[in-house]
Amino acid sequence: MSTVKTPGEESGGPSPFSEDEVAAVTAGPAGDPELDELESADIDAPELETPFEKIVARSRKLTEAQVRNVVESVLFVAPTALTVDQLFDATGIDREKITVALGELQGQRREGLSGVVLHEVAGGWQFRTAPESAEWVRRFLKVKPQRLTRAAVETLAIIAYRQPVTRPELEDIRGVDSGAVLKALLDRRLIKIVGKKEEVGRPILYGTTREFLEFFALRDLNALPTLREFQELTEESQEIVEREAPKPVAGIVAELSDSQFNQRVAENDAASEEALAKLEQAIDLADSTSKTAAKILNPPAPPPEPGASPPSEAPPPPTEPSSSNGTPT
Repeated sequence: MSTVKTPGEESGGPSPFSEDEVAAVTAGPAGDPELDELESADIDAPELETPFEKIVARSRKLTEAQVRNVVESVLFVAPTALTVDQLFDATGIDREKITVALGELQGQRREGLSGVVLHEVAGGWQFRTAPESAEWVRRFLKVKPQRLTRAAVETLAIIAYRQPVTRPELEDIRGVDSGAVLKALLDRRLIKIVGKKEEVGRPILYGTTREFLEFFALRDLNALPTLREFQELTEESQEIVEREAPKPVAGIVAELSDSQFNQRVAENDAASEEALAKLEQAIDLADSTSKTAAKILNPPAPPPEPGASPPSEAPPPPTEPSSSNGTPT
């Protein structure tokens, strides 16, 4: 009787179990010979879909909280973004109530407050994980972040802003061959063929897809940054580069200088002038008060009566005789 080795005994002696014993343990349950020739019965009950009219009737009895819960549940299981019409077809809830529920859910499920965020993307609504949780979610799903090369971003940006656009027009803007990049974007379903241009050769026209809007979390193409916003973003990027790059001596001196020094000097001058004006006002008020008090304490003599002699002046006080050395005697 031959023996087999159990796991971990490849380098040891013979296994104490025979091949028949190992097979008996590892083999699946033995079938019933009497049932092997029979076909399995269908034990799943047929699914009866509720008529849409009944769904609508039930939906009218839902409270606002229940409507919000139903919309949240449907969005949670949906593989893609859903529009208001799609939510109506699925739930039978009035479109106005769905819109109100979406607004409330968006307030509850927003960045910084919830780990699941409700976004309006590609003309519909979709639950997405919060951006600050991306690192942990990627680790759990064991997926790499989706990033595009510079060439892919340039090509995609031209198509997004100039669509529909042909390959020659695209390459005329970029100045390089873009065939390989176009193929990669088609494979990623970020762009699609939208037709052919009515000119010689009938070149293919390219445009963006719904997946493009979902990839960049855009509601529609109108949500793309404008030229002004793009220029502001470029200036911000330049500031980041200048901040990260080594600064020359002039830049260091400018950074160390106090940019608010002149402003503070002007503010101090204004405060000093205001204080000086108040001081002058106080001095004028004190002078006026002093003159008024002098008039009250030393009133002028009344005018003489008619026929009365003028008052005689008081004789000067007598002086003491002094000695020859000037001292009084």
